[in-house]
Amino acid sequence: MSDLRATLRSMTLADLTFDQWRSFELPAARRVAEEAADSVDGRVALVETREHLGAPLHRVRIERSGREFALIPGGPVSLGFDLDSWQPTPQQTADYAESLEQGFGDGPDLRAHLAQVLSPRRSVVLATVLMAVEDENLTEPPADMPPALAARGLRMPSPDEWEHACGAGTDTLFRWGNDCPLDRVPYGVPAGPQSGPNAFGLRIAYDTYRTELTSDVTAVHGGDGGESVCGGYGHLLAWLPLATANRNPSMAEFVYGPDGEGLFEDFSTRPVLAL
Repeated sequence: MSDLRATLRSMTLADLTFDQWRSFELPAARRVAEEAADSVDGRVALVETREHLGAPLHRVRIERSGREFALIPGGPVSLGFDLDSWQPTPQQTADYAESLEQGFGDGPDLRAHLAQVLSPRRSVVLATVLMAVEDENLTEPPADMPPALAARGLRMPSPDEWEHACGAGTDTLFRWGNDCPLDRVPYGVPAGPQSGPNAFGLRIAYDTYRTELTSDVTAVHGGDGGESVCGGYGHLLAWLPLATANRNPSMAEFVYGPDGEGLFEDFSTRPVLAL
């Protein structure tokens, strides 16, 4: 316990790593939560522990100015999707083949398609932050630092922060695993795997009609504005906008291109509060 106290005293909240966070007992997690809340003039709304990746993971929610933020521990983390170590199921391969027959998909097979839309596997170092539990609609054209967010002491997340917050240390295609239902599209399925909060307690990658923007204008996350569902792309392609590493470059080109001008209220972002 004395070593733990020394660790907490010597580090800043922003330096807290994912691995350290997972090593804390619940009382230590509560202390960190209180420090984080005090640092942003907020209050702790929730501290609980859930099973995640075979070990306990603490969830923290902090309320500030009427919005709830989750604690997202950072440090050295792995992001992106490793196509080399992944094997599609026969059902996924067949579903993608049907989409190809209808003229949808990028590449001759599913692996080639994913290489076009997913970020590659990589290692990064991130600061611990507070991130909004719910995304919010933009009220002004997207920019690196929208004034309306900055005025509230907030900013847009980076794409790396978004992916880490969504996947919470998983290396699977979706935040819940590598599979998705192939007998239906995600829209209008409230009991699907996308409906519940993720490991950090975020409501994220939950609706393909959402289009979450980050500080990177070449990518959008968590949905494609309903394009795949409305376009009848096929079941798997309708679920893929919810994939953790999906950056949906074609949708990003639309959002930030001339055709997307004036439509910013149809897009959202997930505000970040630095510690």
